[in-house]
Amino acid sequence: MIKTRRLALAAVLISIMLVLGYLESMLPVSPVPGIKLGLANSALIVSLYWLGIPVSFQIMLIKNVLLGLLLGNPMLIPYSIAGGILSLTVMSILYKRRGVSPIGVSIAGGVTHNIGQVLLAMIILSTPSLVFYLGLLMPAGAAMGFITGMIAKTLMRHFPPSRYLNRPTNQ
Repeated sequence: MIKTRRLALAAVLISIMLVLGYLESMLPVSPVPGIKLGLANSALIVSLYWLGIPVSFQIMLIKNVLLGLLLGNPMLIPYSIAGGILSLTVMSILYKRRGVSPIGVSIAGGVTHNIGQVLLAMIILSTPSLVFYLGLLMPAGAAMGFITGMIAKTLMRHFPPSRYLNRPTNQ
């Protein structure tokens, strides 16, 4: 029964991420391309803490592929995955470290997500000067990471995983 609940929770988190990603695509946050709120990442941080690293990587990949297809722009997919792999790798290293809160994990994820996307763009476009774009993206990633980290921390406090993953059934 626990496996079924974990799968159901993963599906719910993917659904939340898709809805938030779609809504974000309609909100102009900044005139600078590439800067967005990243609210869907709050669900990914919840997944990291509640479901673990392997499931979180699967959720990130599924969300990025589906969102790229839903938004009608498959070119988003490789950039989102590049940023997602780098950021989730860094977040996976940090999330069990003593003294690093979900907010700190999220800030690191926001910054490294932008680094991953710019690195891929530099490779694909053969344009090393894109590295200067990080001067705009990294502070924005940190700020947005702070916001999504606060959201994730609040969600985890008010909706503890034991409520969804460990409850015995009366069957």
